[in-house]
This record gives sequence, structure tokens and C-alpha cells, in this order.
Amino acid sequence: MLRLSKLTDYATVILGRLASDPSQRQTATQLAERTGVSAPTVSKLLKQLQRAQLVHSERGLHGGYSLARPASDISAAAILDAMEGPLQLTACADDAHCHMEGTCRVGSAWQRVNLAIRQSLQAISLAELAGMEGNAIHPATFELSNLRSRTRTGHSSP
Repeated sequence: MLRLSKLTDYATVILGRLASDPSQRQTATQLAERTGVSAPTVSKLLKQLQRAQLVHSERGLHGGYSLARPASDISAAAILDAMEGPLQLTACADDAHCHMEGTCRVGSAWQRVNLAIRQSLQAISLAELAGMEGNAIHPATFELSNLRSRTRTGHSSP
């Protein structure tokens, strides 16, 4: 099953909170209070997000954390990479040579699936994840449009 870790989910919530008021720096304590994520977890995630250059920190009396760039310039893929490393559905998805490469018939298909997921994640911004842009895709809308496109192209629904 493909599933984000809780920490990645929490990191997205924290980034979304920072995105909601980009002109205001927020402390780890403020972010914990406003998101409901524990203060130690917020601090840990902010350090990781800072290392990935997704957030910027400033020390001092009026210090705190802010996004390192606009929410529309931070992709879901960048968040996932920062928290979990690059997406790899299978061992062969990272372009490494596999000992089964000569006889494997499924590796290239999994690589295409991996690439499609990666491209989808790159196409979704933090602004969309945080509900700041009106072009968010709702699951019911996606299913309906997906069904319509399959019908038009002659593919049956799953």
C-alpha cells in the first residue's frame, strides 16, 4: 500500500500553516498550538524541512519560521523528498541496474508507474494542498472525469 508517514502528513500540515500567512514568521511553539502537533514533533520536522530548504528560520526577538519560497513554488514531490526521500515503488524504479534486468518483464512498467506518480506529485503545489488555490481536485470529481475519459477512449472502467 502506498501511504505517507504520519511525520510527512504533519510536515504538510505545518507547511500549510506557514503558507496561510506567508508574511508572518511563526515559532515552533505557535505552530504546535495552531496545528495540534506536539511541540517536540514540530521542532523535529522544522529542522528537517530547513535542511531541505523548504523553510527558513530567523533567530531573535521577532524570529521564527517562514516558507523558503512561495507555497505555489513548493511541490508535493519536494515535501515527500524532504521527508521520505525520492519515491521508489520498486527497487528498479531508481534507475539502478538490477540483477534480474535481463529477464524481467515488469520493471519498465513499474518505472512508468513510478514516473507518473512523481509527475503528479510535482504538479501539485503546497498552495493547492493547503486549499489556497481554487483548482484543487476533489476525489468525486476526479472519479467522474476519469470515468468519462475512459468511456470516450473506449476503455472500460475498472
